[in-house]
Order: sequence, then C-alpha cells, then structure tokens
Amino acid sequence: MPIFRTVLAIAIILCALAKPALAQDAPALFYQPQETDRQITPAQWKNIWQQSRANGYGTLIVQWTSYGEIDFGGKQGWLAKSLQIAQDNHLSLIVGLHMDPAYYNRLTEIDIAGTGAYLENQLGLSLQQAEMVQQGWNLKISGWYVPLELDDWNFEQQARRDIMNERLRGLAARLTHPLHISSFSGGKLTPAAYARWLESLNAAGIHVWAQDGAGTGTLPPFARKIYLQALPCNIGIVLEAFRQTSKENEPFRAKPAPIETHQSKCHPMAVFGLRYMPWAETFFRP
Repeated sequence: MPIFRTVLAIAIILCALAKPALAQDAPALFYQPQETDRQITPAQWKNIWQQSRANGYGTLIVQWTSYGEIDFGGKQGWLAKSLQIAQDNHLSLIVGLHMDPAYYNRLTEIDIAGTGAYLENQLGLSLQQAEMVQQGWNLKISGWYVPLELDDWNFEQQARRDIMNERLRGLAARLTHPLHISSFSGGKLTPAAYARWLESLNAAGIHVWAQDGAGTGTLPPFARKIYLQALPCNIGIVLEAFRQTSKENEPFRAKPAPIETHQSKCHPMAVFGLRYMPWAETFFRP
C-alpha cells in the first residue's frame, strides 16, 4: 500500500504539472493572430480549442482583430470563423480591437501635447472595430481588449498616464462589454507607483493584466517579483510561457518555456500565449 500510494501521488503531481496550477479555476489564454495562421484548417482549429479547454483554460483573450491595414478577412474571414469554433467549444471570448503596428515608435516621437490626439484617434479606431465585430462576426463577446499595451517607459510621466487613463475611461463608457488592457514594467516607476497606476484604471472599471516579464527578461527575477508582489489582488497577471531568443533590433523570436506559477498568489491569471502551448505550437510553425 505505501508503494501504491507513492506511485499514485507521483502520477497526480505529473498530471498537475501539465496544466497551469493557477489561482483561478479556469485561467485565460492569450492568442495573438498572425496572417500566417490562415493556413490552419477548421478541423485543426477545433482540435486546438478542444485541447485548450481540456488543459484548463476557460477564456480566450484575442490580442487584436485589426492590425494596421490587416483585417484578417473581416466578418467572413478565417479569424472570425476560428473564433466561432472557439466559442462552440466552450471558450469565453475577450476580443481584441485595433492595433497600430507603429504604436511604440509613435509614442517615442510625439510629445505630451500630441499624446492625447494620437490616443483619441487610435481608440476611436478600436471603437469602430468593436462595432464591426459586434454587428457582423457572430460572436458572444464577454469583453473587449485594447492591444495598446501600457508600460512605464512611454508612460513614465504622470501627465501622459493621466491622458491615457482619461482616454481609456472614455472608450470604456462607450463599449457594451468590459474593457481589458495589459501592461508591463521596465523599472522606470517604483513598484508602488506602478501598482497605483494600474489600480487607478481598475477602479475606473478597466480590467488590467500585468505581464510577469519572465519571457522577455527585461528585469532580473528579483525585480520582477517585487513589482508583482506590489500589485493588488484585483490586477490580473499574465504568465509568459516563452523565453525570448532574439536580440535587440532583431525580429522577435522566442521558444516555449514553463510558466512561473509561484507568481499566481491571489490574482486572476492568464497565460501568453497559445502558439507556445504543446498542443498548438506545431500548427503555428512557419
């Protein structure tokens, strides 16, 4: 009996390691659409979503449905159809809106006076995208996601953070479902100031997801831990299931890696991202 119990315990542990041991029953999984994903067949999408559900994920966060001039085929395109298959396989959908590919470059080029006008334009495009998706994509939407990520490099100045907060509150007031956004820290703000910023958005009804930074390794592990520990429990944490292999000024490349579940604590949890999951990565290879 002791031997049997030991073997059983080991089997249970190994099974648990195959799934995210997180703070919530059904964590979210990020999916970042790329045009090359159009090669995936409906049958393969069904398998991907079924395996995602079987591995404990209950919500899919789609990073964007419009990327510059790319609309992924619109309401009759491959992305809309793949998300319809996802919801048919019991995944809730938080649907991403419009992304400007030059977003980070634009933020470095404009001053504080130009920030408001730029964000007004970009979030206006996201509002238009939300209307198109809601009217034509045949999806049951549980939330919207703005892919304009927050960081404490471009938003180190309080005036810029105030502008972003105001614009996001304005967008959230015009949407029919809760608004989500993600953030990451480069160490420019103190952990307390970074946490206050994210909490101010959460207090306005905007759901914030803070990236744990393990994949990019911008901050050393001890610093990442301090920043995450400073966050209140209502801020979600995105566990990065990859490790960046590309160097600065090279096209982004990464390989799958284990998530750091010790950061889960009391927070809502999400994992980035789908293309690094063992049941999906073969479908996303070039």
